[in-house]
Amino acid sequence: MPDNENEDVIALLHRQHDEIRLLFTELETAEGEQRRDLFRDLVRLLAVHETAEEEVVHPEVRGLPDGEHVVEARIGEEHRAKRLLVTLTEMGPEAEGFDTLLVQLREDVLAHAEHEEKEEFPLLRAAHGPERLRAMAATVRVAEAIAPTRPHPGVESATANLLLGPPIAIMDRARDAIRDALGR
Repeated sequence: MPDNENEDVIALLHRQHDEIRLLFTELETAEGEQRRDLFRDLVRLLAVHETAEEEVVHPEVRGLPDGEHVVEARIGEEHRAKRLLVTLTEMGPEAEGFDTLLVQLREDVLAHAEHEEKEEFPLLRAAHGPERLRAMAATVRVAEAIAPTRPHPGVESATANLLLGPPIAIMDRARDAIRDALGR
C-alpha cells in the first residue's frame, strides 16, 4: 500500500487506473453475485475517480500551455463513458448484450486512462513541483470522499460538479445504502 502522505496526484491516479484495469479483468470471468459486486465496484470507482479529475485535475491542466485542448478531449471521452456506464447500470450484468457493451466501455475507459497518462500527467509534472502534486493528491482524496457514486452524464465541468455534485452524491449514497441493506 502506498504511503498516502507522500503519494502525489499522478501516482494516485495511476494507481486508480491500475485498479480499474484489474476490475475489468476480473469482470471478464466473474459470474453471478461476484460479477454484480465487481461491476458495482467498477461503477463506484469510475464515478468518484472521474469526478475528482473533473474538479481538481482538469481545471489545473486547463490553465497550462496546450492544456485547454487536452482537457476538452478528456471531457468528451468522460461524457461518452458515463453515458455507456449508465446504460450498463440500467441493464445489469445479467442482461443480454451487457458483455458487448462492457467490452466497448473497457476499450473507451482504458484509452481514456492512456490519454491522461501520456498527455495530461506530463503537463502536470512539468508545471508543478512535488509539494504541489502531493497537495493535489490530498484534494483529489477529499473530492472522492464526497463525490457521487454513480455516473451522471452532463456533469463534467468543475463548476457543475461543485454545484450539483453534493446533492447528487447524497442521493447516490442513500441509494447505495438502501441497496446494501436489502442485499442487492
